[in-house]
Amino acid sequence: MSTAKLAERVAIVTGGGNGLGAECARVLAGHGAHVVVLDIDGEAASRVADEVSKRGVQSMAIRCDVSSEDDVKDMAAQVKARFGRIDVLHNNAAVLSVDQRQRDRDICNLDMQAWDRAIAVNLRGAVLCSKYVIPVMLERKSGALIFATSGLGMQGDLSLTGYACSKAALMMLPRTIAAQYGKQGIRANAVQIGLAPAENAHGSMPAELLEIIRDNHLTPELGTPRQIADVVAFLASDEASFVTGTTLVADGGFSSHTPSLVAMRALFEKMGRSSM
Repeated sequence: MSTAKLAERVAIVTGGGNGLGAECARVLAGHGAHVVVLDIDGEAASRVADEVSKRGVQSMAIRCDVSSEDDVKDMAAQVKARFGRIDVLHNNAAVLSVDQRQRDRDICNLDMQAWDRAIAVNLRGAVLCSKYVIPVMLERKSGALIFATSGLGMQGDLSLTGYACSKAALMMLPRTIAAQYGKQGIRANAVQIGLAPAENAHGSMPAELLEIIRDNHLTPELGTPRQIADVVAFLASDEASFVTGTTLVADGGFSSHTPSLVAMRALFEKMGRSSM
């Protein structure tokens, strides 16, 4: 792939101060995009923007609470004033802190404040950013929106009720946007992300949990932030000009098989055979 496939385009990455968002900002810049890093942590956004600028592109850091309409409206105005255009919006911001995980539980034990926060950041934030960025894209009749979603938005699990429901909605939102604005040059897609933690995130997850998840992948290892960022860059580029209104799954095959696969594999191994 060309390393300049996003040359001179302006890309916004929400939640870009850390983790997957930061890696997406780096990779988009590596393909030539000028990158706007949004994060509720302004200092983190500035650190990533400074790093990105060393790659020969322009960068901008904005402290932004994506759940605040005033913040998002002001953000879009700032980006337009600085660059005169917006070509890519990666709606990556999500709330999934340790505290949030502990309160966003099964339905009977769900802390409704955690539910409200999940919907406000993960879903409302993506809606607001799209609402105020798309009009700028329409001025050029061109733009690509990418929404970070999750297998939890497709498959039931024991906890994270609010997170799962917000991520399910983020599979419908790009379809809606693609239907509404596709004829005006706007593409919108979601990326269903598997577990691709930054190295510093591995320590916050029990080794036993990581092993269970790894066993259910159809790849030798879990994903990496770079692997997800490469998919985002593809969807942002003209290489994906005929891809819109869909969800691209990048999860190492985690969601593609029957729930019994791991147990069946163990049974086959016990029987001394690789298949039935």
